[in-house]
Amino acid sequence: MDNAEVAAYIGRWRPSSVSPQAAAFARDVIAQTGPQGRERAKNLLWAAGKLADYAIGLGLDLAPEVVLHPSVAERFTRCAPGLSGVARRTLRTNLRFTGRRVVPHLYPADLPLPRERAKAPYSAAEISGFLALADAQPAMERRMRAAGLICLGAGAGLIRGDLRDARGTDIVCRSGGVVVTVRGARPRTVPVLARYHARLLSAARSAGTGLICGGDDPGRRNITNPLITALDGGTGLPRLDTSRLRATWLAGCAELLGLATFMHAAGITCSQRLGDLIAGLEPAGEAAAVRLLGAARQS
Repeated sequence: MDNAEVAAYIGRWRPSSVSPQAAAFARDVIAQTGPQGRERAKNLLWAAGKLADYAIGLGLDLAPEVVLHPSVAERFTRCAPGLSGVARRTLRTNLRFTGRRVVPHLYPADLPLPRERAKAPYSAAEISGFLALADAQPAMERRMRAAGLICLGAGAGLIRGDLRDARGTDIVCRSGGVVVTVRGARPRTVPVLARYHARLLSAARSAGTGLICGGDDPGRRNITNPLITALDGGTGLPRLDTSRLRATWLAGCAELLGLATFMHAAGITCSQRLGDLIAGLEPAGEAAAVRLLGAARQS
């Protein structure tokens, strides 16, 4: 349908669902937006007509700068009765589209908001390099603490307080694998990825009842800094970052779960939808989690 046909359709639009005054307002403002196609014009006309009837009920003048004012449109999409959530979101989108073209001075361009992006995971070669640097430390205690830091981060996803609080006795062989008991604000049991079993168990035995990453007080905030500095060996490796170690664990778990394949098949790109779905599901028990994420401990 060409522009002339769309314009003719807009000029004929007189539905019974809105008043004649509201329909006239809608025809006037939507003609200024230049919609592409009849269906698009129909949706915009319906949104503008409904908004105009709402404004009439409030005693507002049917002037574009009044009816299409963001505060009026927002109040309409939030408060108009008889609309589903989907209909409200669609109305808001269509009314903002119309407002930005008819009264653009009332709709300044949105400024992009900063968003924290996930850290890039380390490659398998980089993790091997860090573990080699850990093995090269001059003292046995330092070697065990450095290996424990890497394995807790990349093998179990521990970070910040969970990482500082981990003690040797929190690492156990159970349910066919190796698990970490995490205490603190978010207590949980985490299966350790199979690649890190042997090294983490060695670090746990070395720590005993003490903290795996060293020190006596888990509240000391820089407890991992000496280990990170020691692993900065100038060998072409990036600096060790505990957030990237966690990202490495997340990527490893996602690969085991086939998460990328699932999301591609489902056409899902937004993690919020996954969160909404998972909110209604119960997590499996420890044994199932170990089978899924930890595999069997290699002898």
